[in-house]
Amino acid sequence: MKILVCISKSPDTTSKIAFTDGNTKFDENGVQYIVNPYDEWYALVRALELKETLGGTVTIITVGSAGDDSIIRKALAIGADEAVRIDAEAKDAYFTASQIAEYAKENNFDIILTGKETINYNGSQVGGMIAEELDLPFISLATKLDINNTTATLETEIVGGVQVVEVQMPFVASCAKGMAEQRIPNMRGIMAARTKPLTIITPKNISEFTSFTSYTTPAPKTACKMIDPSNMDELVSLLHNEAKVI
Repeated sequence: MKILVCISKSPDTTSKIAFTDGNTKFDENGVQYIVNPYDEWYALVRALELKETLGGTVTIITVGSAGDDSIIRKALAIGADEAVRIDAEAKDAYFTASQIAEYAKENNFDIILTGKETINYNGSQVGGMIAEELDLPFISLATKLDINNTTATLETEIVGGVQVVEVQMPFVASCAKGMAEQRIPNMRGIMAARTKPLTIITPKNISEFTSFTSYTTPAPKTACKMIDPSNMDELVSLLHNEAKVI
């Protein structure tokens, strides 16, 4: 069984966020990058669990520059067998998904997994676009995945309950909380990651559909206002005029 796991980099949640060039570019100075947690904790770890139980290989893939290689090595240290980096800037979701799909077409994977979204863009688009490019079934926000021969059983949360679906391999799924638990790479895995194959691929000639015109940071939080319990009129006025929740 061949499993492809799509990973991406995200700023560490403790990083200070700022923008440059008239708020049109993300300022990467001093930013510490990590593997996107949803890709690592859920998609990658579940792929490794399936490999350990059923056999096979796990390949990780990302679209990025040489600066992303340390992130790739972290994923290899967790247990992936090999890595592929498509040597291009991840310009938008369509560009990224199309580059990954082109590689997947040539390598016949049984399962393709992504995290449910990235923590920096929260777009949740790449998995569905990959499936469309490959004309494969797509299961979104899966919280459980089991394999029986060539049939996969997945669970997804829906309003009021859980939906259970069955699909034949190959397929694409995005993974959400509940799919697996985080793994910490051990020293053996870290040492092994140094020699695991990392293949650099020239990107295909694909145009992006979107571009970023500007970024803004959220408005700073205001100080807490204390309202006398007997003054409900003031509370209602603040909720209506300032908080705008009623």
